[in-house]
Amino acid sequence: MRKIKIVALAAGVVGLSLTAGNTAIAADGAALFKSKTCWSCHGKDAKTPIMPNYPILAGQNADYAFNQMKDIKSGARSNGQTAAMKGVMSLVSEEEMHAIAEWISSLK
Repeated sequence: MRKIKIVALAAGVVGLSLTAGNTAIAADGAALFKSKTCWSCHGKDAKTPIMPNYPILAGQNADYAFNQMKDIKSGARSNGQTAAMKGVMSLVSEEEMHAIAEWISSLK
């Protein structure tokens, strides 16, 4: 019984750490959105893209946004305006993609 309590407590601590980390990642996402120049096409608020055919990112599902960035970077997605993003995405790591995706999903 004691082993089960220790394992449950450890799982809870890990879960708490991951949740706290997600908050930090989301905060970093805002800085990354700026430093990786995402804002220059999608708008500083992620709601006002410079071209009408560029997507509004604010409120987008985090998993969807991450997968789109990952597919553009790898070349799995190469339609539409992805050529413009491919160069930028070469400068963004998977961890940074997650942070950006979490941040834009938190926007209303």
